[in-house]
Order: sequence, then structure tokens, then C-alpha cells
Amino acid sequence: MSDWPVPDPAVMRVGYDPGGDIGGLLEETAPDDPLDLFARWFAEVASGGAGGVAEPNAVVVATVTPDGWPAARTVLLKGYDAEGLRFFTNTESAKAGQLVATPRAALVFPWHQVHRQVRVTGTVRRLPDDVVAAYFATRPRDSQFGAWASPQSSVVGSRAELAARLADVAARFPEGEPVPVPPHWGGYLVVPVEWEFWVGRSGRLHDRLRYVRPEGSSRSVGPSGPWTRERLAP
Repeated sequence: MSDWPVPDPAVMRVGYDPGGDIGGLLEETAPDDPLDLFARWFAEVASGGAGGVAEPNAVVVATVTPDGWPAARTVLLKGYDAEGLRFFTNTESAKAGQLVATPRAALVFPWHQVHRQVRVTGTVRRLPDDVVAAYFATRPRDSQFGAWASPQSSVVGSRAELAARLADVAARFPEGEPVPVPPHWGGYLVVPVEWEFWVGRSGRLHDRLRYVRPEGSSRSVGPSGPWTRERLAP
């Protein structure tokens, strides 16, 4: 152990109060479509309503390795609609390889500041090249360079090595010249088969509403039909 004082996590507690702008989560006021609830919550936290969240589109993406180990990391949500939720990454990264082997993922939006959490489970598929190109064109130029320079998830010798790779990319695409999409970069669509919405409440009797497809919908081929809403014990 280091010489730093060690706080005791066992005594760390935050009291949750669902009053005010946060509010509880009730079946009679929850919409039939979970996307409507997600869109409302996302708009509230992104605009500063309900207290606001610094980076509301930060989402934990969990996958599974080919040998069965869970793997999780944070990425940025870059779009959502009735088709699913979208993010972009290096297609030669560890997560991309895991999604090829097992095209399923679990997402978590940990909006701690407002005592809310959203979980999504779904199947995953690659986004079309035109969708990838359209998004890539909106990225800041230094982020475009980074996509070319970084061999994501690979071992590198030093930060200096990455800096040299970045300098090479900058030289390839001088100022004023558009930066094309790297051949190893793409996007993924998570098609939900299950949503769960969580609101922290006092006494740890939290609200949890889960939306699932009706029995018979196959998780292996994606969802179909209406959603069934149910309350889970905290």
C-alpha cells in the first residue's frame, strides 16, 4: 500500500432524493416506448435540467472476449433513433474484434450527478460506410488525425512513438486538405432488445423500470414487436 491516506469505501454513502427536478419513475407516467423515455432523460441531462451531467453521452460499452471474459470501456454515444444507438471506433481495436466474434453488447449511461442510470442490452451491427464518412467529416481535425495515428488496443513503445505517428499523419494531410476516413475506422449500431431505467430513491428503495420485447422475440436476430414494461425490485 502507498503512504496516501486510504478512505474507507464501506462508509461512503450518498442519500438519494427523487424530489424536485429529478422525480421518481412511475409506470403510469412512463411512456410505452423506452426510446421516448431515453430521449427525454438525455435532453434533460444534456441541457442542464435535473442538475445536468458533464458528459451525458459518455457510455460504458461491455462486450465479451472470445474466451469468455467480460470487457468494458467508456465510449461516446454519437447518435440514437428508432434503429438503435450509434458509436464509432477503430475497427481493429479489441472491442471491435470482440463484436465480430459475439455481436452483442451491454451499455450503461451512469448519470450519477442526477441519480439516474440507463442500461441497454442489444445486438450489434456495423454501420454503412456513408454513415461513417458523414460522421467522420464532423470530427475536429486533430481527432481525425488521431484516428489515423493510433493503432488502438495495440502495445506501443512510448508516448513519443504516438507523437511521431501523429506528426506523420499531419504531414500526409496538410492544412486545407480534407482528411479521409481511415480504412481501419468505422461505426456500430446497438439494436436494443432490453432497456432498464433507474432512479435513486431514499432508503435504497430505488425505482427500476425494465422494457423487454415480448416472449418469442429472438435476441439473436434483433427485436420486433411492442415493448413490455415491468418494475424490478431494487
